[in-house]
Amino acid sequence: MDPEMTMLECEDSMTKAVEFAIHEFAAVRTGKASPGLVEGLDVHVHSYGSHMKLKQLAMITTPDSRLIRIEPFDSATLHDIDRAIRESRLGLNGSIEGKVIRLPIPALSQERREQMVKLVKQMGEEAKVRVRAARRNAIEELKKGEKDSIITEDDLHRLEKEVQAMTDKKIADLDQHMASKEKEVLTV
Repeated sequence: MDPEMTMLECEDSMTKAVEFAIHEFAAVRTGKASPGLVEGLDVHVHSYGSHMKLKQLAMITTPDSRLIRIEPFDSATLHDIDRAIRESRLGLNGSIEGKVIRLPIPALSQERREQMVKLVKQMGEEAKVRVRAARRNAIEELKKGEKDSIITEDDLHRLEKEVQAMTDKKIADLDQHMASKEKEVLTV
């Protein structure tokens, strides 16, 4: 494989791992209402016979800092959305009022905040594993290229350093996002 292509694929994989982690961090409760908390929730809609993301099924708003208001585009999906929220790992219970679900966000106890920080750290570590796997795959491809005489040994060492620098940058990026999310979770 072309070494430039290998480097591009490596960077793309690492970037996707970081972006996925950031998306996952958005779903972690901080004690403050945010549409990001529920918009990625998978909802099995019986009337459609498929799974859909909540943001595809409803308008999600936050009228104040302690409440999420979910208004389905199709009122037939109301109970499916309510069930998905109850079964999620968020630990929230909404109330159906007419054609709207009101989802109060309770204040987090210090113990629950610490559990959320552990969850953020776990998500961050999983993302770091994905970044390192991308590094490992890229280096294996580069070594294969050197073995097949596509690149020289000097090029191999230079490209390995570039891959490592890319890895270090993405991991530092993840650490920064983890630290800011931890701070957000621990702020009362």
